[in-house]
Formats: sequence, C-alpha cells, structure tokens
Amino acid sequence: MSSVSTDTITLTGAEIIVKTLKKLGVDTIFGYPGGIVLSIYDELFKQHDIKHYLVRHEQSAVHAAEGYARVSGKCGVVLVTSGPGAANTVSGIANAYLDGYPVVVLTGQVFSSLLGKDAFQEVDIIDITKSCTKANFQVRDVNKLESTLVNAFLTALSGKQGPVVVDLVKDIFTQNAEFKSNTVVNNLEYTGTDKEDIKQVLGELCNAEKPVIVAGGGVVTSNAAKELTAFARMLNIPVVNTMMGLGTYPYDDKNYAGMIGIFGTRAANKTVRESSLVFSVGARFNDRVTCCFNNNELSRKFIQLDINEKEISRIIPAHLALIGDAGKILAELTDEFKNGEFKFDNLSREKWCSEVREYVSQNPKPVKRSNLLHSFEVIQHIYEYCKSFNPVVSTEVGQHQMWTAQNYKFSAPRKFLTSGGSGTMGFGLPAAIGASIALNKEPVICISGDGSFQMNSQEMATCVDYNLPVKIFILNNGYLGMVRQLQQKFCEGRYSQTKISNPDFVKLAQSYGILGLRVNQVSEINRVLDEVFNTSGPVVVDFVVEPEEVV
Repeated sequence: MSSVSTDTITLTGAEIIVKTLKKLGVDTIFGYPGGIVLSIYDELFKQHDIKHYLVRHEQSAVHAAEGYARVSGKCGVVLVTSGPGAANTVSGIANAYLDGYPVVVLTGQVFSSLLGKDAFQEVDIIDITKSCTKANFQVRDVNKLESTLVNAFLTALSGKQGPVVVDLVKDIFTQNAEFKSNTVVNNLEYTGTDKEDIKQVLGELCNAEKPVIVAGGGVVTSNAAKELTAFARMLNIPVVNTMMGLGTYPYDDKNYAGMIGIFGTRAANKTVRESSLVFSVGARFNDRVTCCFNNNELSRKFIQLDINEKEISRIIPAHLALIGDAGKILAELTDEFKNGEFKFDNLSREKWCSEVREYVSQNPKPVKRSNLLHSFEVIQHIYEYCKSFNPVVSTEVGQHQMWTAQNYKFSAPRKFLTSGGSGTMGFGLPAAIGASIALNKEPVICISGDGSFQMNSQEMATCVDYNLPVKIFILNNGYLGMVRQLQQKFCEGRYSQTKISNPDFVKLAQSYGILGLRVNQVSEINRVLDEVFNTSGPVVVDFVVEPEEVV
C-alpha cells in the first residue's frame, strides 16, 4: 500500500468513519441501528453519497453485503450495534469466510471503561469472530481509527478475500482526531510468478495423457473465467467445476464435463477419477468433493494453483504449486505456451476429450416419481425462460440448491450466489437483495426451499421498502428436504422432526404488499413466469412440488 496526503482536518470519530468509507469508495451499507452507534447513523443522515439499506435482521445484513460483493467485486459493508446486534452477524461472517468474499463488518461496542464488566449489550465480538475472519480489530484510540479502517478494507480485498470485523468503542465517536482527507490508497501490485515454476507446470500439463482442470470459486473472485477458457481450449483439456466455480467455464463447450462432488454429475466425477493429472485452479477440495474419490485418485499427480499459500497441500498433497492470482497466472501459462517451446500430442489429447464427451452423454436424466410437479422441472423451466436475459440467481440451502446447481446452466461468473462452505439456510433472500442493489435494481432470482425461506422471510419487507425486483421462487415440499432425504437413506425412513408446517406463502407475501402466486402443474409455469417478470417489484411464487423427491 502507498499513501500520499496533502490535506489534514480535525473531525469527530463518527465523522472520520463516514469520510473514510467515502474515501475507500463505499456507496452502500447494510445495517441495523442501535443506541451505541447513534453517532454514526447521525452522520450518515447528514450526507448523500453513501446509501444505507435497513434490513430486518443483522444476519441478513451480512448476507446482503456478501451478495453485493459477489456480484460487484467490491467490498460489502455492514454496520450494526453492540451486543446482540454484533452477535447476530456471526453466521453471515462465517459464510463469507468459508466462501472467500470481502465484507467489512463495523460493530458498535460499549464505552472502553466498561469493557469486561458485563455492561448492557456488551459482547466480546473480537474473541467470538477470531476463527471466522481474516482479521479483526478493536478501535479504542480515535487517532488509529482512519488507518484501521483502511487496513480492514485492504485485508478483506487482498489475497484470498474474506470478512474483517472492526469493533468500535463508543468513546471514539465524539472524540476529535486529524483526518487525512486526500490520502490515496493503492493495493500492492502483482509481481509475477517464477518463470521456472510456470515452465514446470506447463510441461506437466503438456505431457499428461489425461489431464483435467478443476475450476473453483477462486476463478470467480479473480475474474479469471476468460483466461481459464482460453487456456483450457488452447491445450484441449477437459474442465469440471466445483459448485462455487459454476459459470466460470461455458456449460455448452465440448470439453465441459459438469460439476464434481457428492451432488455433481456422474460424468464430472468420472472424468476426475479417470484422469492422470488434476490441475486445481482456485478450488478448496472440501469434504463435499473428496468424499467422492479415493485419496490416490486425486493425489497421484495434483497441481494446485491458489492465491492462499496456506491452501497448498492442506487437503491433497500437491506435486507442484503456483501461488497467486488465478487470472494472472493462467495468462502467464498461456503466454509461455505461445512462445512455442512446449507441445502436446493432440491426437492423444483428443482421444481423452472424446472419452469425456462419452461420459457426459451417459449422464442419467432426472426421473419423476409421481404425477405431481417436480422441482427439477421447475428449475429447467425457469432456466429456459430466463436464459435470454441471464439474471443473477441466488439460492438458499438444501435440495433446491442442488437441483439449481444441476439443472440451471450458468453461462457466466458472478451469476450463481449460493452458500457453499457454510451451507447457511437464510442466505439466499438477503444475498439476492444485495445483488439487486449492486446491479442498480435489476431483477434477481432467489430459489428457495420452504424451510430455508422461513429463516429470513422477514426480508420481504426490505424488498418492499426499496422496491427491489427480487423474484422469490419457493420449492415447497413440506419437509426439510435434504435432511429428510438423509433420513430416508440412513434412518429407514424415520422422518424425525423434518416434516415442517408452513404458512400460506401467497398470503404471507400479500401481507407485505408483494404479489403472491401459486403453481401446482408444469403447464402453469410459463404463464406465471410471464406475470412475474412483467411485475416491476418483488414477487413470491409458491411451487407446490412432490414431497419425497430426492436429489
């Protein structure tokens, strides 16, 4: 980071917070006020450059900020009060941490003289969030406020991105300090990868009989989809995605084999299983993936590209490793190949790619188990209807999430917002809100289950307040479907506490002033979608589906 300052003024801590956020390019905050942070909210009221969005729960504020960050590539910002306000953010913080998206969470804190004395609404948010943040800071000295905020944003956005908490004691809001109004903040520049490492990896990829690229969420955050596609096509290498990497490689490309993992395609998993070399690009290989493979199927020759040095060999021993930004390193690999030193046997490579295409052709198709409406049919119809305008799609967590990943063909990065690492029910609706705001109120789809939807259904009020065109599609099967599916398989069908009662979702939507619709048959879907997308604001559609459909 470099900084240059030519102008210094004296301000209160609350003023410094707002002006520093402006200097850092913040134009959007998601939050919920409280007594401790009144001074900050008062300063927000006095200005017009930063728009504050009032959610109905602090967890939703973090999910909305993450949705905003996922779509925009910028850092999401959250402002909440102390105690329960801060504690309510933890699920959202953990979600952003595990999936690697930048969010700065500003939490109010009691007076410094009361710290550790069980004061009213005191919670030690620093200790609570140590395990699920890239860093956290407690500011007790107003003179360190500006530099701490700058550091928080740089930390959230650099390397493997993630959440940062800044805990602000109440004292500093009214204390005065100097503010460097003209400071210019720059990120560290990329210095390049060791040339010999690039050559070594390229040599292995060219010499491999059956290589495969596994592209994960790191390709999204580094905006490396274009570089990935160019490199894979140039070397004629099959590509599979993790769930977090969906959309980073064209779904209709002849060498694309689909999503790997426990709910991935048979073709994708078989491609990895039969490969002679795995080139992992920005993928973590968590247990949802590794459970599908014997260890030697992944580690017999594993090359890992990751921006986070600590990820190298953490799950699978790496034969070779490249550490850095995926887009830049893929570009370096491409340039090195174009120099002409490296060649590969295209006849052999094409034979391997033909094998992969045969795997894809043998993927089983979804099968209906009754005459009722099925969730996979709903997803397929939504995709066909929407593919011409390609909206962002968020999901909650459960069976509907996997049906979406399997049946909605994502054609670009930053179009699929889902909770991968944490599996947080309640993520989808607030994430869709943040995405719609980032896109200047474009329509965003939220695909939900009836259980997940009730986790944060109160955010329909946020959609109404700001007239956000979030289209909420509930796949209503009357169960906590994913858990019920596991009970069906492992508990001999003893559905303990997974049959869930629901409100009338149409009437619930109407009570918020939202158009509510219901679909019971396939023949009704397109007519209802016409009505949904001809309505300017939020809409809720209750799709009543087969109760015991399985993923």
